[in-house]
Amino acid sequence: MSADGLRRIAHLDMDAFYVSVELQRRPELRGRPVVVSGTGPRAVVTTASYEARKFGVGSAIPASRARRLCPQAVFITPDFDAYRAVSRRVMELVRGHVERTEVVGLDEAYLDLDGLHSPHAAMRRLVAQIRERTGLTASVGIGPNKLVAKVASDAEKPAGFVVLTREEACARFASASPGLVPGIGPKTVERLAELGIVTLGQLAAAPEAVLRQRFGANHGRELLARARFHGSDRLTLSRVAVSESRETTFPSDIADRAEQETALRRLAGELCDGLKRPGLTIAIKVRLDDWTTVTRARTIAEPTRAADVVAGVALGLLRDYAPPRPVRLLGVRVAGFDAPATPEVDAGQLALPV
Repeated sequence: MSADGLRRIAHLDMDAFYVSVELQRRPELRGRPVVVSGTGPRAVVTTASYEARKFGVGSAIPASRARRLCPQAVFITPDFDAYRAVSRRVMELVRGHVERTEVVGLDEAYLDLDGLHSPHAAMRRLVAQIRERTGLTASVGIGPNKLVAKVASDAEKPAGFVVLTREEACARFASASPGLVPGIGPKTVERLAELGIVTLGQLAAAPEAVLRQRFGANHGRELLARARFHGSDRLTLSRVAVSESRETTFPSDIADRAEQETALRRLAGELCDGLKRPGLTIAIKVRLDDWTTVTRARTIAEPTRAADVVAGVALGLLRDYAPPRPVRLLGVRVAGFDAPATPEVDAGQLALPV
């Protein structure tokens, strides 16, 4: 807690990170619309340069749509080994400035600024050092909790630096769509619009009883809290991975069970090749052609990273589920690296995203 009694959490977010790494290797592309995406018919955009974003190209949209929106864009296949290497350099700098850090991806982290002398100046020094050492820019949001900090870091990209109290965040973003806030997705935005709620200000002022009736007690209460920018101020400081996974989206939907099993064996082999620690829980993810997505998991008696064991359990889970429709995506995950050994239990459908 700072001297004025307020918590200070920073969210540092690298600007167009993957594209920025690519532009360092291809400086001749600077100033042009650049899109990092896969190449298959179902590939999605990983990220886009700010020049491409002016045409409506954004993360997670289909690459085919991005090509229609911006046919003059340069498309680059992602190189995650390169991105991970640069990310390690950035996060080493972050931890050198702020000890209490929660890394939440290759390009973003939350930092606990409590106890720092002149925390805003400290963050400006960090951003300057990142640019000096890596040539990359970052945006920073600072607030009393992670939600305010996250939204603030997105407010003035690139190279933004925004400091807000919770009340200031409520006022600044009152006219924005509820979808601005992490955790409020497009379908929820549509359902809110059916109630006549199209801005965060309207959502923050909505009667809780109305939201509870429409969305259920827990979700309704959570929507109201997010609209009012209440959020957690606790950081998860452990950087030890709790699971590892591999998944693939097929160029065309697969109905044949033998083909599905061949793909799952391949994924299990790729996962185990890079697995550093044995795990107790093996899970699969199956996305059908209608976008229905389920997971199945099983905890085994002894930790393993053996491909044949992981594949065997994964195949058993797939056969037990017996996908009722053609499959669009398959994934396999190993988790429970630090859990104590327990007897084999079929966990059924778990909230264990693969």
